Amino acid sequence: MSCNNLAIALVHYPVYNKHHEVVTSALTNLDQHDIARSSKTFGLDRFYIVTPSEEQRKLAERISGHWQLGWGSDYNPDRKQALDIVRVTPSIASATEDFQSGFSKPVKLAVTGAATRSGSTTLLTFRKLLQESDQPYLLLLGTGWGLTEECFKAADIVLEPISGNGNYNHLSVRSAAAIMLDRIRGIAREDT
Repeated sequence: MSCNNLAIALVHYPVYNKHHEVVTSALTNLDQHDIARSSKTFGLDRFYIVTPSEEQRKLAERISGHWQLGWGSDYNPDRKQALDIVRVTPSIASATEDFQSGFSKPVKLAVTGAATRSGSTTLLTFRKLLQESDQPYLLLLGTGWGLTEECFKAADIVLEPISGNGNYNHLSVRSAAAIMLDRIRGIAREDT
């Protein structure tokens, strides 16, 4: 199965804060490392970090660069491989444009969040869609308190949220990304 028709974008703007204001959220080292590692594990070749903040973009590049060059790359070659797929862009549009290279079909946007939305597509349905088509999708994951309504309105597909059995639903974005990638790109095994 080819994974080249799926990429993830970790969006730091436009997202909400806890007061439902549109903000630019701060980059976290753990999100960058862990989502890059999950993306690489499940065969993706691009993971975008989206932030309009020049300072935050430089930080993301410095974090990746530490593990791609010099001491970091020698110390942990596995981390180098994962961080090699990171692309840092100022906007969703620029990430989409970068991912578009190599595809004749226009990149479509898939989004998700913690809240259930009517008409959401299941991850199993999305998995089959990706397997049966060469249509490229950029999966947007929001930081802070989630992607703005404008992101959902602009999306081509809205995916169901990750849900547990409890009444608490506030996974870290890196945990949600790993679970989603396993469900979308993992090897299907029958229960024994």
